[in-house]
Order: sequence, then structure tokens, then C-alpha cells
Amino acid sequence: MLFSAEKSYAHRYDTILQNYYKNHNFNGAVLIARHGEKLYQSAIGVSNREERTAIHAQSLFRIASVTKVFTSIIILHLYERGLLNLHETIGKYYPEYSGEGKDRVTLHHLLTHSSGIPHCEESNGIAVYQSPYSVDEFIRRYCSGTLDYEPGSQFRYNNADYIILGRIIEKITGKSFSENLHSIIVQPLQLQHTAMLYHKDIIKGLASTYYIDDSTKIFYRDAPMYIENYFSAGAMYSTVDDIFRLDKALFSSTILQKSTFNLMMTPYPALYNVAYGLWVSQQKFGEKAYTVVNRQGSIWGASAYWIHIMDNNITIIILSNTNATNLLTLAEEFVLATMKNM
Repeated sequence: MLFSAEKSYAHRYDTILQNYYKNHNFNGAVLIARHGEKLYQSAIGVSNREERTAIHAQSLFRIASVTKVFTSIIILHLYERGLLNLHETIGKYYPEYSGEGKDRVTLHHLLTHSSGIPHCEESNGIAVYQSPYSVDEFIRRYCSGTLDYEPGSQFRYNNADYIILGRIIEKITGKSFSENLHSIIVQPLQLQHTAMLYHKDIIKGLASTYYIDDSTKIFYRDAPMYIENYFSAGAMYSTVDDIFRLDKALFSSTILQKSTFNLMMTPYPALYNVAYGLWVSQQKFGEKAYTVVNRQGSIWGASAYWIHIMDNNITIIILSNTNATNLLTLAEEFVLATMKNM
């Protein structure tokens, strides 16, 4: 099970992981680092329940809304190049957009989930992802309409915001979102196992996803869906190693300029401390409060949690192919275990 660890930490981390596997149905991969160096990397559980294949350190996972971090970085990269203004409206870059927010909602509002655009799932729930649509058609059907509130006045989490951002990226560059992802992030950082996912794809090493019934504790296959409908809000796959590469590049300001990094990490307290694509807040571990950057992701059985503690440069990345485990509490245990030797 153990792939890389400092000996002083290994037993402690293994004990936590085994407990969550045996008592909390954890299946997935974990990477823990400090100051850009791995302390621990491990994997446990089942990748495919029909074949009983095991998850391993290089297993690929759907990363759900962790995708939004990649989208934010691409937007900010285009901002650095002077190709967009974060305070211009949707209509400036996506003139075909038909919603009421066309000339009222800015890219900043989209990045901070304060657009007022109706929730794309609304009363339809997962059904909006169970029919094939082009990105433009999905936006017209589910990411437009009359605004629910004045842009910037309140926070409401909505995949629509980041789906629209992805389409704006395509409009500005004349390239697909996938091409931008590759040229701006994947290729420069040499992310070998990170890309967009489409329902028809057969990807070697990609963990199947399973949803647990809380009442029976029985796992079922995820409901069928067109994952590409999540687009730039949640349709990517990756590995813990690749996300760690991104973590190092992001927090060392090598993928974005320092000033742009600071812009990305600026929290908005009135909007639940959301920043651009992630959250930044003060959290207590033990008796002390730390500046914490975190990003969760969840689409049915696919779940992910990425946390970076700024004060002492601790990174914890957890990817899972079920919804059975509370990844936040698991990450907190790993954080506390790491801090014991500091």
C-alpha cells in the first residue's frame, strides 16, 4: 500500500488510511507533501468492483469540480496576456449568449459564483447531464434565463458560471477548452495523466465510480450521464501526482505571476470566502488558526479534496471513486498528523 513516505510519518498515515478504509468505506489515493516534497503517497481499495481490480498510486480519477481550478488558471493566464478584462461582461466575449446577464454579469461574478444566473440543474437535477448537448445548446437551455438576484450581491454555487467561463475561453482564443488546457497547463507542467473526459472514452487506468446507498450501505454504479456536459466546471480526470505538480507550480507562482496568484487567492468574505476557483479562509487545527486554501469536488461517486495550508506549506490531495467517505474529515486527520512533528 505504501509508495513513498518519510519513516516518521508513515505509520501514522497508514493507521489513519486503514481506519478510513475499514470503517468509512474509503477507496482512493492520497498524497501528502510539505514544502513541495512528498511525505507520503498511498492508495487503497477497489478501482473496478466487477473485476475487483485495485486502486494504485497512478490510478486516474474523475476530479469533478477541481476542474474549476484549472479553468480559473486559464482565465487568469489570458488576463495576464491582456486578452480579457475580469470586469467586462459575458456579452463582450460571448455575444451569442442570450441570458439576462449578458450585459450585467462580469467574469469576476462568474469566477466567484455571484452571477445571479439561474442554477443550471434547478428542478431537473442530474437529468440535464443525461442527454447529449453541444456547449452552446447546454448554455442556452440551462445557463441563461432571467437573473435570480443582482450580480455580485450574494453567493450561490452554480456549475453554469464555470461552463460559461469555459466557452468564453474558447471564444477568446479560437481554440477548444481542451486545447487551451493542454497548451497552458498540461504541457508546460508535464501532466501526463490529466485531460478532459467524454462519456465515450475508454481510458486505461481510470477508476470506475460508485454511489453508496446510505440506508443499505450497498454500492451501485453511478447513474449514466454525459460527463462532457459538465465541461469546464467538472469534466476532467487526473491523478494525485498531477494535481501535486499543479499545486507546486501554483503556490510557487511559476504558472501565474505573483500578482495574478494573489488576485486568484483573494477571498471574498461576503461570498463565503470564495476566491477564484477555490476557497481561502482561516481554519483552526488544534489551537492555532492557519490560512487554508481548499477545493472540493463531487459528482455522484467521484469525489476529491485538495487542501493547501499556506502558513507551513502543507498539501493534501485525496481522490476517490465513491461518495462513501467524508474527505474533509480524512484530510483534517492527515493535517493534524503532519503537524505533530513540526
